[in-house]
Amino acid sequence: MELDIYVVDAFTSQQFCGNSAAVVPVEEWLDDSLMQSIAAENNLSETAFIKAISENHYHIRWFSPLTEIDFCGHATLAASYVLFNQIGVSGVLRYSTGEVGDLEVKMTSDGQIEMSFPNQMPQELPVVPQALLQGLSIQPIQILKNRQAYFAVLPSEQDVLNVKYDSEKLKQLAPFDVVVTAISEQYDFVSRYFWPANGGDEDPVTGSIHSGLAPYWAQQFNRAHLVAYQASQRGGLLHCCVEGERVMVSGRGVLYLKGRLFV
Repeated sequence: MELDIYVVDAFTSQQFCGNSAAVVPVEEWLDDSLMQSIAAENNLSETAFIKAISENHYHIRWFSPLTEIDFCGHATLAASYVLFNQIGVSGVLRYSTGEVGDLEVKMTSDGQIEMSFPNQMPQELPVVPQALLQGLSIQPIQILKNRQAYFAVLPSEQDVLNVKYDSEKLKQLAPFDVVVTAISEQYDFVSRYFWPANGGDEDPVTGSIHSGLAPYWAQQFNRAHLVAYQASQRGGLLHCCVEGERVMVSGRGVLYLKGRLFV
């Protein structure tokens, strides 16, 4: 069997920055084990498999090298980039997902890809897991949690850049990941994302977690529109807008690879 494959750098306008995702369009779903093997072979943060349902409507599934993921922003951006720029789809896309409902995506007038995500505002924790405190080298000033991750608010932007993490400690928090965040001087807020239990040590840019970060920081700033930077080694820029029960997360993409899989 031969399949098309694309690799897109998401949340960036420059190659070799942002977060790379593979995109594999399929006519019928492959066996889960085969999709997992393809994702492991690709060895990127995520591989997105998309299957057309009707015009502009697709099922989407996301796999890390370790497991299937129930929500991934950068691979959704990558899949949309491929549909808009390589396959020639226009208008509003709709993705059906297993865990987070339907997601709408469109191309903005300035060429960004805007994704509508559910608002996943985190809530403050009454009891903080010791593995979280022991797994970060800098003590958070606030800790919250949503369905995806623990949110550790650090005292400063420099702390986000400098913090070290203990992967073995953070693995004890599975199935939850950990995001560290702080106010930024150049942007509105910065973050880093650690997910040793689900995909790797540090994710370069995590679109999905901004469905929680944006509502949190919108509340702190008392405004809906925010600019975020994920400060990994590759780095990524995200534009966020909180609209009630939805969070719009926008960014750019760059094609790196187009090829064929033989499986």
